[in-house]
Amino acid sequence: MFKQTLLAAVVAALLGTMAAPSTAARVGVSINVAPPAQRYEAVPAPRRGYDWTPGYWNWSPHRHRHNWVAGSWVRSRPGYIYAQPTWVDRGGRWEQRRGAWARGDLDRDGMRNGVDRDRDGDGVPNRRDNAPDNPRRQ
Repeated sequence: MFKQTLLAAVVAALLGTMAAPSTAARVGVSINVAPPAQRYEAVPAPRRGYDWTPGYWNWSPHRHRHNWVAGSWVRSRPGYIYAQPTWVDRGGRWEQRRGAWARGDLDRDGMRNGVDRDRDGDGVPNRRDNAPDNPRRQ
């Protein structure tokens, strides 16, 4: 009886520490320093079973500046697409949305297609984007 009670307590404790999936934006950093202009990276030839994730600017809190993180290959996940990290201006505060894998019914920016206000994930709202399904070239 004691072992069953102990096992139940351990399971309950483990379940209590698990994070529930969230549909909210994945904000990683909020700062008042705009990121530098996007760097051009030549995209290498395709590799079977891998997806290319482009480089991005990441905030370094210890150095108080942005650091460039070079693009890299990641193993493909069938049925998923990769939403790369992006910076969004929120009234003078810059928020970094972390990169993450999302189910295929989501666009590159991690928003569901039916409620998406920036389908191509380029930071320009659809209503102001001349090509809302085609990312800007930097």
